[in-house]
Amino acid sequence: MIPELGHYALVLALLLAGVQATLTLAGARLGETRGALLIAAGPPTALAQAGFVALAFLCLMWSYAVSDFSVANVVQNSHSLKPMLYKLTGTWGNHEGSMVLWILILGLCSAAVAGFGANLPATLRARVLGVLGLVSVGFLLFTILTSNPFERVWPIPEDGRDLNPLLQDPGLAFHPPFLYLGYVGTAVAFAFACAALIEGRVDAAWGRWVRPWTLAAWCALTLGIALGSWWAYYELGWGGFWFWDPVENASLMPWLLATALLHSAIVVEKREALKVWTILLAILTFSLSLLGTFLVRSGILNSVHAFANDPERGVFILILLALTVGGSLILFAWRAPALAPQGVFAPISREGALVLNNLLLATLCGVVFVGTLYPLFADLVLGAKITVGPPFFNATTFPLFLPLLAAMAVGPLLPWKRADLWAALARLRLALAVVAAFAVVYLAAVDRAALPLLGFAAALWVVLAAATDLAERIRLGAVPFADSWRRLRGLPRGAIGGIVAHAAVGICVAGIAGKGIAPERITLLKPGETTTIAAYVIRFEGTRPVAGPNWTGTEGRLVVIRDGREIGVLAPQRRVYPVARMNTTEAAIRTSGLADLYGVIGEGSEDGATVVRLHWNPLAPWIWVGAVLMALGGVVSLSDRRLRVGVPARRRAPVPVAAE
Repeated sequence: MIPELGHYALVLALLLAGVQATLTLAGARLGETRGALLIAAGPPTALAQAGFVALAFLCLMWSYAVSDFSVANVVQNSHSLKPMLYKLTGTWGNHEGSMVLWILILGLCSAAVAGFGANLPATLRARVLGVLGLVSVGFLLFTILTSNPFERVWPIPEDGRDLNPLLQDPGLAFHPPFLYLGYVGTAVAFAFACAALIEGRVDAAWGRWVRPWTLAAWCALTLGIALGSWWAYYELGWGGFWFWDPVENASLMPWLLATALLHSAIVVEKREALKVWTILLAILTFSLSLLGTFLVRSGILNSVHAFANDPERGVFILILLALTVGGSLILFAWRAPALAPQGVFAPISREGALVLNNLLLATLCGVVFVGTLYPLFADLVLGAKITVGPPFFNATTFPLFLPLLAAMAVGPLLPWKRADLWAALARLRLALAVVAAFAVVYLAAVDRAALPLLGFAAALWVVLAAATDLAERIRLGAVPFADSWRRLRGLPRGAIGGIVAHAAVGICVAGIAGKGIAPERITLLKPGETTTIAAYVIRFEGTRPVAGPNWTGTEGRLVVIRDGREIGVLAPQRRVYPVARMNTTEAAIRTSGLADLYGVIGEGSEDGATVVRLHWNPLAPWIWVGAVLMALGGVVSLSDRRLRVGVPARRRAPVPVAAE
């Protein structure tokens, strides 16, 4: 009964999404006066649609929680012995369930616009809700017709086939929800862009309205990518955090454009410039989110992240992608010429720095796009099997990241409209001196390649520039400390959040650069034998059998010795999931906050030796600390009231005093 209730809820949500799209767009077409009733029907319809999708999602989660093996989706992705956490998160650990999660977040976005968009012009909010309703119709149709999560199976099996063991992990339990919040959150910016094109009006108020939605989506997408990277680091046993996997790239591309959109919207709000470019970025960002969905679910990619599904679903999503992207780009080509920019600025200015930021981010996205999709194109058109891996991406993106980081440091110190570049650089002279001194010390003390040095120097430059920006704002050293403290407390949260996010980029870059000087050792060890890595001696003391609720495995014991003293133990594992018939690797990581000692065990040999892989990764924790701080900076900015509303707060009219 519960699965049928969930299925009917999805059907009702589809009908409501159709009503939401039809009534709101028709009402906006008639105008605020004649179409008032149709416009007024939009918010409650959006709320009702979100409610029914939430009901369907809860029904699916209930089916997983109670191990209802009459539901085919539960049979294929669950098991009675699986821990409850992974039973619940298994709801979205598969194709069908993840689509319900996608639709739920899309419905919640519509509900948020309906509930918190009362200060928007009535016709603009109606058109935004209409566009979101059309997107919901497409995904609900896809789910109901091709990916029904409530399909029954007969006869009912005694147990399920278990969830993919790689997904039975806390990192992967929470990675998809954040990633989907980011993906689907860009749909709101997309809807605002389409609504603005239909109305033929983009102004500073539009920039203020679209920024908080874009910022919220960007924060969620940042956390989602960081969780996926962290999972890859400790779960896959490769010792790295990013492998330029096609599905990793599918999430990186919309993040790059969302970052550009976030900065471009600032120019629209402050100067009413870059209107056409900002609209195009909003369309392309959501288009790349849809492209990521197509790549993951079409079955054309081989990836540890991809869902292996039949191509018919990929064809449906491809059609949906073509209609959404094609329709919006046609609308853009038709209406964009009417959006004449009003703000004029010199190339050397805050606006100019943001334009450079946008160009570099868009170029980076284009490089990743070509490297990800060209092998598919070559296979389809040329019949050639081509692999594009880390060497290509590292060689092509690194030259673009360096000027991006350099510009990111200088841009916030430039005034609007017209600036003096040399004056801004003069304010950064202390930062330049510190970076130069660091480079000299590094070259004198460390015999390493130049690329890590460039990475460390760029990271230090970005952090010091953010600190300089903060010091300039509070006039640190120029006024008494009490006055600086008062200025700091009075800084807008948006400014504080931006400084935190920029400094966090530097922290993350330092962690990434640390990978360039990370030693690795792969060796065969018998019990009692030792090996060395960095400043550590590692003694292998053998393996022992271990077991979990739905797996068995082998655990190694690696004693960590430094300066002749035992300081810890690494206990990496190799697990076997008999139901899923898969093996997984569980890395053991000992961290100091400044570096990770990383150990993995492999297969044993006939003479009793075991393959042991060791890494010493300096500054590796900073990668995820920086990513979390980036998202935190976005959240701080989002808490600024100026970003949460599009118009000033209404003040109560003074109550007239009766004459005596």
